[in-house]
This record gives sequence, C-alpha cells and structure tokens, in this order.
Amino acid sequence: MEKELLFDTLWKDYVTQTPSASKINELLQQHGETVKNDHIALRTVNLPEVGIDKLAVLFIQVGYVEKESYYFSEKKLRAKHFEHVSDLSAPKVFISELLLEEFSEELQETVKSFISKIPKGILELDALLVSGRTWGTVSYQTYESLRKESEYAAWLYIYGFCANHFTINVNELKNIEDINDMNVFLKFNSFQMNESGGEIKGSSDLMLEQSSILADKKEVAFIEGNYLIPSCYYEFAKRYKQSNGELFQGFVTNSADKIFESTDLVLQH
Repeated sequence: MEKELLFDTLWKDYVTQTPSASKINELLQQHGETVKNDHIALRTVNLPEVGIDKLAVLFIQVGYVEKESYYFSEKKLRAKHFEHVSDLSAPKVFISELLLEEFSEELQETVKSFISKIPKGILELDALLVSGRTWGTVSYQTYESLRKESEYAAWLYIYGFCANHFTINVNELKNIEDINDMNVFLKFNSFQMNESGGEIKGSSDLMLEQSSILADKKEVAFIEGNYLIPSCYYEFAKRYKQSNGELFQGFVTNSADKIFESTDLVLQH
C-alpha cells in the first residue's frame, strides 16, 4: 500500500466519526485555503498484539521511521512519533498507548477482555488501523467504570482502532497566519474549542503551538440504551524554526497532554 492510499483510507474512516473535520475543510476552502495535514494520532494499549509497534507496521512499510518517545505520567501513557524517511511533506504519525500495569486490576482485566475479542484475521492482516470496535456491543456501565480511571481507556473501549485526530498544518495556510487567527475563524463558525490549559497549547519559544476543537459527539448503542459519546476531533498546529533554520518536527509533552482531553466527556458543554 502506498502512503497516500493509507492516509486516504484513514481519513475516510475518520470523517465518518468526525463530520466537523469535513465542515472545517469546506469552510477553509471557501476562504481560499488548501488544507495540508501536519500529523495524525492513533490510540492503543501496551499489549503486544496491539501496541505501538504493532500499529506502526503499516507506516514503516511505506517509509516511516521512529523519531522520538514521550511519557505522560498523569494519564499513564507512552507515545512515539514517526516521520517519513524522505518525504518531508508527509504527515507525521503520533501513536500513544495506555500503560495497563499502572491501573487497577479491574481496568486491566476489562481492557484485556475486550482486546482478546479482536478477530485473529484483523491482527494477522495488519488491519487494526481502521478496524474500529470489533468486540461487539458495549456496556454503558463498563464505559463509566473505565472513565472513572481513564477517559482514554473509556474512549478506546467505545471506538477501538481509528485515527483519533488529523491535524491542519497552519504553516501551509495562506490567509490564516497563526493559531490565534485559526481559533477566531473556528469560533466565528460556531466550533467549540478545547480550553484545557488554554485555547493555545505551547508557544513560539517551544517551537510549536497547537489548538483543537472538542470532539464531535456520536450516538452509541449500548446494552443499556443509546448515549451521546465524544468521538474524534480536529487539531491545528503551527511550527516554528529551530536555531538551525529548520522547522521543529517533534511534539511538546505538556501541550499534547491537554490536547488528549479533547475527547474527555467532562469538557463537553
């Protein structure tokens, strides 16, 4: 599979969960912009059959290499980011995983239980990336139990494997110069921003500024009935030049920590 086809497949799956992303792209195009992707992010758990290295296989096959690792102590996550070895314009890939051993026995057993239900064919064919939730009907009681310990675990239980977010590369926009302009544009068009840690995460001094809208809500059918649950979101990134004159390509842990919260139920208005 070529990388363009891989990202196109991920995008088509992502916008079914995130109609706001399509709407924002349309509005930007009407504004004279050409939208380019800075990075995508995927979520998983540190079990060998579905861990970061497993999800990274397809990206490595199309020319990606591992660049940096990150640790999020509060959310009990580890992450790695990957970049294409030769195409500097290719989107970066950020994959995070829940560190199961840092949670209660109850959460560990719940997560292991639903992961164990993934069909072997999906694992063997490296089809995890867009497989979604393959463990059948979910329980709202289980969702709430997971959410008390980890919003991340609860989200994974509902949505499974898909792109958690895509990210607009603000550097490539013509009429919107920075993250603040981007946020003003979004709010003018009635999108709700993730305000955790401030609307703008990071700074020019850190060489990366980020913002995101709150995740769209999707009606999910639980055993107990239907509930609206935060799905995926759209992010926006502005990168700054390093001392060597090249744009910073990494991520800032404190900023990413707050961006994660775009899917948190408690932030939804």
